[in-house]
Amino acid sequence: MAKMWRKLFFLCFISVAFGVAGHGIVLNFKQAMTLGIFTTSIMGTLFFWSFRLSFAFLGTGLLLITRAIDLDNFLRLTMLEVVLFLAGMMIVVSLLKDSGFFAWIVTLILRAPHLTGRKFTLIIIGISAVLACLVDEVTSIIFMVAAILEICDYYEVNPTPFVIISVLATNIGSAATVLGNPIGIIIATAAHLGFEDFLLRAAPLAFVALIVMTLIVFWWFRRDIRKLDEHIRHMGANDVLMKLIDVPMEHQLRVGLGIFFGMIGLIALHRRLEMFLGLLPNTMLLIMPMLTAGVIMIWKSHKAREYVEKGVEWWTLLFFMLLFAQAGTLKFTGATDVFAQHLLGFAQSSPKFLLGVILWTSAIGSSVLDNVIVVVTYAPVIRSFLALGLDVHNFWWALLFGGCLGGNITLIGSTANIVALGLLEKEGKPSISFRDWFGVGLCVGVATTFVVWVFLSR
Repeated sequence: MAKMWRKLFFLCFISVAFGVAGHGIVLNFKQAMTLGIFTTSIMGTLFFWSFRLSFAFLGTGLLLITRAIDLDNFLRLTMLEVVLFLAGMMIVVSLLKDSGFFAWIVTLILRAPHLTGRKFTLIIIGISAVLACLVDEVTSIIFMVAAILEICDYYEVNPTPFVIISVLATNIGSAATVLGNPIGIIIATAAHLGFEDFLLRAAPLAFVALIVMTLIVFWWFRRDIRKLDEHIRHMGANDVLMKLIDVPMEHQLRVGLGIFFGMIGLIALHRRLEMFLGLLPNTMLLIMPMLTAGVIMIWKSHKAREYVEKGVEWWTLLFFMLLFAQAGTLKFTGATDVFAQHLLGFAQSSPKFLLGVILWTSAIGSSVLDNVIVVVTYAPVIRSFLALGLDVHNFWWALLFGGCLGGNITLIGSTANIVALGLLEKEGKPSISFRDWFGVGLCVGVATTFVVWVFLSR
């Protein structure tokens, strides 16, 4: 109890200090007050994670009571379109889970002949990255960890190194498309980027980062890979393993795949459809998961309520919605414009320097905070740079990769990391210490971020 009160006191102190310091240096009273309230929500989330939605509600109430923003503008800043997009995607993923898609795709790829330790490592890296960019990273890692545990149990090797490898690949792969990570759709909406933009700019960078990560983990876990090789040779071919995880392609799975890939195809063509139908940019991108979810709930009417109530993370989506609006209030009051002007002066009007600042600080921030918090905080600042006349196109990519790649640095840097650790503990497997993760995570995080920095600065 005493520890909790100390945290609460420190939270209040930091929030007030930010507000007072901001008012004393560059901000007016309303801007400083907004900064203090937003800081309270962020620090409350950091110190009391299980109460994050409580702090989001409290911060929202304070902003409205103090008239930092009016109700109409606050509701406009909640980015409801992003929330509905994510809810629709979660319903689609629920159908895929129910149809056995993930187990089937893992089985399909693991039917590689002459399995070796290096081949297995390459396979889990590839599957993890591809699944992460097609569905959300959390769903991907849940199924990947389950498959890795089953395979490693069969060959009697420690699954921990291969789980870490899968998580690292998942975080990198999630940056490749707009679908892979919640921050992707947040950035796409804020920057008016489409599915094709991600394929042309983000996917190649993610692929290069994945190659760099592969080289690092092959060296870092060389003993574990060699040990798996020995066990595979000793135990023979993997035909028994295939029988253990074999999942046939049933009718329900075929229909589910048809719906899913139909949605992906329409999302990929969203710009052409918007031009043909005379819609605003990204309209089709945002509504396709909702339309698909509607079709699914008609087809699976007996499970529709279950998909909506259990498949959709309403707690998380509500937290995102309130956090979006609080960050938007900083822009509404002009606080982010002031920050942007001073940061631009500090950078001596150098876009390349600013790009580096955004990339590295978002990567470091994402290693200790949820990357959604980092992206939501930065997005209004980047929009302020645009208002000042800067070309901010590469800034958005820097923010995307900083948020995704920085999550690899620490145990708590990404939701996928935390989920994977929880699954290991649940199965009674050896736990991963901060030090064990930090070594390889720091190497991968710094190396991949550096590579992205070089490409974006060209």
